[in-house]
Amino acid sequence: MRILLAALAAFVVTAVVGYCLIPALRALKAGQSIKEIGPNWHKSKEGTPTMGGIMFIVGVTAALLVMGWQDMMAGSWAGVFVLLFSLVYGLIGFVDDFAKVTKHENTGLTAGWKFLLQLAAAIAFLVIMRSGNHLSPNLYVPFFDVSLILPWPVYLVFAALVMVGTVNAVNITDGVDGLAGSVTLPVAVTMAAIAGAWGREDVAVFAGALAGGLLGFLIYNFHPAKVFMGDTGSLFLGGAVCAMAFALDVPLVLVLVGIIYIAETLSDIIQVGYFKLTHGKRVFRMAPLHHHFELGGWSEKKVVLVFTAITVVFCVLAWLGCQGRYGL
Repeated sequence: MRILLAALAAFVVTAVVGYCLIPALRALKAGQSIKEIGPNWHKSKEGTPTMGGIMFIVGVTAALLVMGWQDMMAGSWAGVFVLLFSLVYGLIGFVDDFAKVTKHENTGLTAGWKFLLQLAAAIAFLVIMRSGNHLSPNLYVPFFDVSLILPWPVYLVFAALVMVGTVNAVNITDGVDGLAGSVTLPVAVTMAAIAGAWGREDVAVFAGALAGGLLGFLIYNFHPAKVFMGDTGSLFLGGAVCAMAFALDVPLVLVLVGIIYIAETLSDIIQVGYFKLTHGKRVFRMAPLHHHFELGGWSEKKVVLVFTAITVVFCVLAWLGCQGRYGL
């Protein structure tokens, strides 16, 4: 029940904050600059307010602090740690967005600074979770019900790189109205179901709040978008997704629930690599993958619906794959 109440609270708070935030962002002229290398029809979105991720960040935070108070009083702080980690990534995204808005171009922090800040945050989160016995250096393999026992230093390096990779993959996915939010919604629901079934209500409440916050945000972000989440929102979402997986000690489930994130990132890597190797040839019409389908005639709504449907299927597989881990 608390999971559903957290979702409802986050939805309401996000929707109300969004109603007030969007006019404020317009007044501040916090408009998004559109990359020249994207589809030419995306230029019509130039000036749409960005940093809209603030609205669901506020909604999720408020819902967790209210509905998760019971867990905190009982000494269960994993949900709070997940929130704090997500907030750190959201802050990195906000700094990046603010730089873009003030410079009126689609570049903010340098790639080097982003990587270092994200890596430091990931390592801090993992060390805190490990010291609080919320995390083991064992990799549970979905479906096979076995765990690969790794030395802590090896696990730490692996986990930190996975977290940074996941966060940036979510960021890459945020390129079509409603896409990142819609794809992440079933991921949040799956994490809530797994955590709730295993008795980890501290994480489940956060996941439920995230699902509700995303629903509230999509009111304003679904095509045609009235606001973009910006790096503020996409980095927060990436941090939330990977933090929940690690807090539940099932990081490899990210391969399943994050299938679209992975496909988007791989399409970018393949496109750039092939372009350099062949001196100008391309595998995709345009990367990342959502642009490839757009140039193939798909509407933004079709891209979102198909990618979300694929995510739902793989989230069901993730749920089935974790049956042995949680004794469900």
